[in-house]
Amino acid sequence: MRKISLTVLCLIFSFGAIGQELLTYEYFLELVKDFHPVSKQAETTLRFGEQEMRIARGGFDPLLYGNYDQKEFSETEYYRKKEAGLLVPTVGGVELKGVFEQNTGTYLNAERTVPGNGLLAAGASVNLGQGLFIDKRRAALRQAEVYIDATQAERQQILNDLYLEATQVYWYWAASFQNQNLLEESVVLAEIRFEAVKESFFEGSLAAIDTIEAYTQVLNRAFRLQSAEIAYFNATQELNTFLWDPENVPLDIAENSVPQNVLEFIELDFDKEEMRALINNHPLLRLADFELNTLEIERRWKAEQLKPVMKVNYNFLSEAVGPLNASPFFENNYKWGFTFQTSLFLRKERGGLGLVKAKLDFKQSDRELKSIQLRTKLESEINKFETLQRQLGVFNANILGLTRLLEGEQTRFQMGESSLFLINAREVTLLDSRLILNDLEANRKIAYSKMLNAAGLGFDF
Repeated sequence: MRKISLTVLCLIFSFGAIGQELLTYEYFLELVKDFHPVSKQAETTLRFGEQEMRIARGGFDPLLYGNYDQKEFSETEYYRKKEAGLLVPTVGGVELKGVFEQNTGTYLNAERTVPGNGLLAAGASVNLGQGLFIDKRRAALRQAEVYIDATQAERQQILNDLYLEATQVYWYWAASFQNQNLLEESVVLAEIRFEAVKESFFEGSLAAIDTIEAYTQVLNRAFRLQSAEIAYFNATQELNTFLWDPENVPLDIAENSVPQNVLEFIELDFDKEEMRALINNHPLLRLADFELNTLEIERRWKAEQLKPVMKVNYNFLSEAVGPLNASPFFENNYKWGFTFQTSLFLRKERGGLGLVKAKLDFKQSDRELKSIQLRTKLESEINKFETLQRQLGVFNANILGLTRLLEGEQTRFQMGESSLFLINAREVTLLDSRLILNDLEANRKIAYSKMLNAAGLGFDF
């Protein structure tokens, strides 16, 4: 795995300015969308639909064939049979065909006797019973058309989930970075205070117990800083799993690369009614609808199989193709026939149709349940986001109050009306609140992304 700074990333991907060390949220999402393996897999799903469509269309490819059969024995040519033809299936269920036949031989079957120059035939086979409205090839083609649309919805859902995962990782990383910085500042502040208290003790203005109090604060904050450093390291490693270059090589962010300030204001406007309306076009519901459409096509084909097989074949015959103004195929030379076949009880056909109907009912119930679950999840995410919005407003006001209390306690301490213990207590309370604020803001931004994901949105919403 290569280690790469944001400066190098900018050179590789042509984003941002040279020498930039800040990895912003928007830039991070661009990298993930463009180069993450899951993003590339999402694009690959579209190829599945394209190839399925190619396979289905192959069922209507013209078929060119030829047969040659010869037998000689005891210096006698028993027979020599030649046949070549072209079969052209159509989406209308009619199979067009053209055949050239030339047969000779002493013991040739009489019905295979044709003129010396051969015999041309042009005709068609038509299903008048089973296969008149839909057959296996047409069913496969229509199912492939549905599958192409399904791959679009599947791609969108994969990208939506990747967007949410990347957002969570980034803001956890940003919050852990801010928490680490806060605790580093608090350790420095505690060390400065400890040195000041020590000096005051030597001067005789403070008791020895005050130096112990100040030193325990240094140790406590140093311990918390170590825990924050572990959390930041883990968050960075998690972030690295989302960064790749165009050659599918994983990247490591260098130590001098930093995230966007988690407390930085980002406009997160949304319309609840619009979000609720988007549920109807959610990729998961679209996938369920595509499955229902596929089953409906299969149901039509199964129902078609209840009809008897009745196929009519008709061919115009001509000894040779004459001048352009002649019409040899309209002479009174032809060959025709029909095939009829049906099961007496149709148990296999009725069982197949009943099975597909049961699958349709099952999938329809599953689709209705999925719709309710998605709507419930969206309402939960909307409520969570709005609650976090309100909590942030309350918590910001609380921090302002705690800041004033600390400033007041420091003033009282300078006047000799307070103690180092009370100042530390005020300071720790404010520190804990600022750490909570970082996590709260990260959770708010993540909750917004969860709300979008629940509505079926993600990248490029």
